[in-house]
Amino acid sequence: MRQRRSDEYAEFARARAGHLYRSACLLTAGDTHLAEDLVQETLGRLYVRWGRVSRAENPAGYAQTVLTRTFLAHRRRHSSGERVTDRLPDRGVAADGDASLRLTLMDGLSRLPVKDRAVLVLRYWEDRSVAQTADVLDVSSAAVRTRCVRALGRLRELLSEDLSEYAGR
Repeated sequence: MRQRRSDEYAEFARARAGHLYRSACLLTAGDTHLAEDLVQETLGRLYVRWGRVSRAENPAGYAQTVLTRTFLAHRRRHSSGERVTDRLPDRGVAADGDASLRLTLMDGLSRLPVKDRAVLVLRYWEDRSVAQTADVLDVSSAAVRTRCVRALGRLRELLSEDLSEYAGR
């Protein structure tokens, strides 16, 4: 029985790891190293509770909730504004318009507060409902709606000049 449970977990982890990683990259605004750490910690937490998680109605949703809460806990623990980076502040011009747009959006996400970023990722990347997002973040539905409106407004404000070149497409 233990081996079967372990095999089920391994199959689940293989199937969900890529999606969790992409979500973690968005949450961390492109910090791939932190995203990998968050996914590893999430999968570790799921393994410990796999007996209960595997019986849940939506194990994938549970995994996403654990990832988001792990990210928010990490940000609380490391709340100083300092971030180690290997990037220089100067930005080159990318030839590929889609890549350039992605980089612009990632830069905009990185400038949002972490809870705003989490709300946008859950609502628009994960396509979660307001109620589901509220449950993951442990806040009211009204707080999610308010934060969503403000976060999108702030993102538009941050990106207004950067996205103007894409308006004519």
